[in-house]
Amino acid sequence: MKQRQRAALGVGIVAAIFLFVQLAALALVEPFDRVYQPVEDPQDPTNSIYYVAAILVATGVMLAAFKLGVDELIRLLVVGSGAWLSLYVFSVLVPPAPLVGGINVVALVGALVIGVALYAYPEWYVIDTAGALMGAAGAGMFGISFGVLPALILLTVLAVYDAISVYGTEHMLTLANGVMDLKVPVVLVIPLSLSYSFLDADTPDATAEDENATTDPDGQPVADGEGATDEDTAAATDESESVPEQDPLDRDALFIGLGDVVIPTVLVASAAHFAPDGIRTVLSIPLPALTAMLGSFVGLALLMRMVLKGSAHAGLPLLNGGTIAGYLVGALASGITLVNALGLGPYL
Repeated sequence: MKQRQRAALGVGIVAAIFLFVQLAALALVEPFDRVYQPVEDPQDPTNSIYYVAAILVATGVMLAAFKLGVDELIRLLVVGSGAWLSLYVFSVLVPPAPLVGGINVVALVGALVIGVALYAYPEWYVIDTAGALMGAAGAGMFGISFGVLPALILLTVLAVYDAISVYGTEHMLTLANGVMDLKVPVVLVIPLSLSYSFLDADTPDATAEDENATTDPDGQPVADGEGATDEDTAAATDESESVPEQDPLDRDALFIGLGDVVIPTVLVASAAHFAPDGIRTVLSIPLPALTAMLGSFVGLALLMRMVLKGSAHAGLPLLNGGTIAGYLVGALASGITLVNALGLGPYL
């Protein structure tokens, strides 16, 4: 029962982060639209292609940095990005204050606090706070940059890419290992107990398929029995039979990529920002955006169920799929034709 309570706590924290990022992104789209103009034409589908290309380049750069041993540069870049994106959020949300170089002083101080805390004391709650602010800013900015069709293309392509990179090439798992070692908000940390400390805990290996895998005396995995003697094999077999299999719920923390929170929220923000005039709203949220949110939580529930069984999974296929399905249900229920709901009207 205690393990189930811990799991429920973790899932609740994940859901709270998702909800905060989505609601904050919805609150930011209009202020961002008045102040920023990230792209010239938000309805241009090629915007999605450029963004996916940028993700591929960034992934390659990070993997190369880890291999070359210059990952501290990546850490500084992410910490700086956290402070910068937090400044975007604080500049919009905090009350008017004296300006320095045209920047709200209170917002600037808040962003600097986030940056310093991330660099000096990256405990789980610091990482999650910074990640939530970064996620809200990123989703809000992309929400005004991508019309519905570009957003749908973005979510579809990234869902496929995520599945390939986790289940196929597995380079996303390698990337996850690297960024968790850096202790930056590219991966959010969800504790399963109040006493958990990310700073003191061992970094989990996302690429490990079996925590009880047999290793040789030097600590290296023995693959397919190669290099192992009969005595080694017998000893390993006896040991594995005497050690009970670890319960997947018996863990100290869950980990979820920040992109798994941000990318589905892009469609939520886009659906709200580019909703047709006069469309039905619920709690001031356009119905397609609200149902997209609900769909993302259906995907999240399925993802958490799989994760709690004990292995790493690609998040975006379920999360993006649920968000897209939810958006389409809300759009059709609002009287929008399927062609227009998909953003294809101007092309047909």
